[in-house]
This record gives sequence, C-alpha cells and structure tokens, in this order.
Amino acid sequence: MDPEIPVLSVLDLGVVRNVETSAGRVALELTPTYTACPANEVIERRVRAALQDAGYSVELRQVLTPPWTTDWISPKGRQRLREAGIAPPRLRREAREAPPRPACPLCGAAETERISQFGSTPCKALHRCLACQEPFDYFKCL
Repeated sequence: MDPEIPVLSVLDLGVVRNVETSAGRVALELTPTYTACPANEVIERRVRAALQDAGYSVELRQVLTPPWTTDWISPKGRQRLREAGIAPPRLRREAREAPPRPACPLCGAAETERISQFGSTPCKALHRCLACQEPFDYFKCL
C-alpha cells in the first residue's frame, strides 16, 4: 500500500510499470509519483520485502520516462480515494474541459473552494464543500 495514501496499492496508484518473472526471480520497474517524494524509498523497501518474503530474488529499477501521471491511477484506485473522502484527480483531458474545482467526495456537490494549495501530503490540495461545509483533500492532477 502507498504509505501516504494507504487506501491505494502501488498497483492502483500506477507506479508499477513492468513486472517480469522467471525461475524465482522478479524484475520490477517503478515510476515514482514525484522524484523527490518522501514515500519513494518506503515504497521500494516494502515492495522488495514483500517479494523477498514470497521467496523471490528481486531486481527493482526506477523508471523516470515517461513521468508518472495521475491518469495512471486505476478506476478502482479512483473509487477507493472517493470512498476515503479524497476527491480523485480528473484525467488530464477532462481537466482541460471541466470546471476548475473538484466535486465534494462526501456529498457530491459541485460548489467547493480551495482552502490551501497543500493538503495532508504535497500531492493533495485542501478544499471545502460549500454545501456540506466539510473539508476534503483533492489529489492534484499531474
């Protein structure tokens, strides 16, 4: 699971790029969400440990091109964010066409306001719903 957003697996987050297995060996490519994200090292350590605990010899590679995008978050991951009260990011093509504010993940209202550019982690912004008055995180579109 992602250490900063534990409702998302690294698969749902889209950071696992490629997996190859052969004769008890796993080669895995990971693309970090941000190159300086403090969770990168934790994710790599946890992935390596889980695979080694399952009996595999592990080779991890960090792949930076193309850069990670929020478009790689799976539909299941987007639903899990919503269920956790975090507004999921729009797909980049939708972000160009959609209103600039995310809908409230708690009540669904479209009228929201940004309170802060940064939420509980640097990849999220803090918003408030003008209908139910509840604050919520919005996962920034990248």
